[in-house]
Amino acid sequence: MFFNERIETMSRGNLNDLIEERIQYTVKYANEHSPFYKKWFNEHGITISDIRTHEDLKELPIISGKTIREHQPPESSDFEFRSVDWREIFTLHETSGTSGTPKAFFLSWQDWERYAEKYARSFVSQGFGPGDKVVVCASYGMNVGANTMTLAAREVGMTIIPIGKCTFPSRIIRNYQPTGIVGSVFKLVGLARQLKNDHISPPESSIKRLVVGGESFAEESRAYLAELWGCDVYNTYGSTEGTMCGECTDMSGLHVPEDVVHLDLYDPQLKNFVHDGECGRIVLTTLLPVGEKCGTLLLNYDTEDTTAVVTREQCGCGRTHMKILNPQRESETFWIAETPFNRVDVERGVFQRENMEYLTGEYEAFLYGGDDEGETIMRVSVECLDREMCDRKVVEENFLRTFFKYKPFLEEAYAEGMFKIVFNFASLRDLELNRIKGRPKRLVDRR
Repeated sequence: MFFNERIETMSRGNLNDLIEERIQYTVKYANEHSPFYKKWFNEHGITISDIRTHEDLKELPIISGKTIREHQPPESSDFEFRSVDWREIFTLHETSGTSGTPKAFFLSWQDWERYAEKYARSFVSQGFGPGDKVVVCASYGMNVGANTMTLAAREVGMTIIPIGKCTFPSRIIRNYQPTGIVGSVFKLVGLARQLKNDHISPPESSIKRLVVGGESFAEESRAYLAELWGCDVYNTYGSTEGTMCGECTDMSGLHVPEDVVHLDLYDPQLKNFVHDGECGRIVLTTLLPVGEKCGTLLLNYDTEDTTAVVTREQCGCGRTHMKILNPQRESETFWIAETPFNRVDVERGVFQRENMEYLTGEYEAFLYGGDDEGETIMRVSVECLDREMCDRKVVEENFLRTFFKYKPFLEEAYAEGMFKIVFNFASLRDLELNRIKGRPKRLVDRR
């Protein structure tokens, strides 16, 4: 099943030609309509007619969230990334602001139509179609995710149940018989537990598939979630900046809608592209169809997320757009003993199947400096179903074996005592993250 079969199954050669056409138009549009880029091109001596291909984008400087903040109030007198007249702005949005002043984004109705198509493609690729009823647990507000799904559902012929959170009453499942839910791993694990307490078996409910988005996760947590619900769990990756990649029924990577968003992967120094299969920083460029407009246009935008290209060959589902691994946030990657590890590595250790006989899946980890120079301590706190009955030795051994599996230098530092891991077994609702509002940070560096 396809939402836009002509585009989604386009040959690689034709798709590359379309991308180049849109790169040229988008750069021209930026020069004519974006105050930031018009000035930026002049300051960097860029001749826009020279930017014609994917490779040419490498000649443009890379911008970041910091760049956007520096060119909006209060740092600037106006929103210099706004690239249409105010009369054509349909909605305005802000990011969470967890790393500083929220970034402002402006969407025209054409932006919304493109956003909706991206998500509609994902829904259809995951088996959704007319007649499906989907509970959206993402919040409706200044972010774009929930509204994008709702608009996409209209295009697909689905019914949306706009709950906005995963703590909804069980009667929603009983009365409306939804066929899908969109939410985070942890909220959906908690919802399954709630339903069981209300004498509803998740595998025997009307739910046929789950969609997880909003943050990276370990394959182990996905597998556990699929077991709890007795259905497939699909992955999505999206952002206000317009990424919106989705996993299809082949479940071997997320398809990038290459005709409307260009994704490059750079080395850590942001100087060169990395080869397919290598991990790199995601750098996005908006791609506009010729003749269309854009509220906030971005060229070479550093998302501060990392991934790798799985393949550019045709997928088993028939789609030809490239696939990437589940992205991880650079801000959730830390270094110990010259070895990087991510929050997902911690999650993988927690969600070992044998552990889940004792744990809820909720966890948090903190890094501290030790008494000796160069010593690091990681304190891993896990929430127990029953703290007194938890087999702590089993949980610790499973975690350590998994965490060190692909990190020999980190394991060596652990053996030498320069890296210590201490475990804290918490009762229900007793983790720090339960006392803090907003999206929880599950791996925090307190060194």
